[in-house]
Amino acid sequence: MYVRSLERAGYTVTWMVDGNDGLVAARNQPYDLIILDLMLPEQRGDQILDALRNGETDLAPNSKILIMTNFEQDDQSKSQLLPRIDGYLIKADITPRKLLEVIEQLGE
Repeated sequence: MYVRSLERAGYTVTWMVDGNDGLVAARNQPYDLIILDLMLPEQRGDQILDALRNGETDLAPNSKILIMTNFEQDDQSKSQLLPRIDGYLIKADITPRKLLEVIEQLGE
């Protein structure tokens, strides 16, 4: 439903089914925004984030990264992610319309 809403709003969406494909795409193609789920098959979103932005290297310097997950993390785990991302959303709290609002705010 998020992909459909984004496309209807005029965004071009590349959707990856698993973490491995997502990481390859993020390394090889520039994206304005990368939306990562923490619970992905093959490679978790936090592993992808570690590969893209690990403190020493930023392989997606021109991309905003947004975590969108149903996996509520403890404060310590979440605090390790926050310096490397541009937003953290819980899917249960986000409607497609709200996601569009967040994306618009990231672009400002």
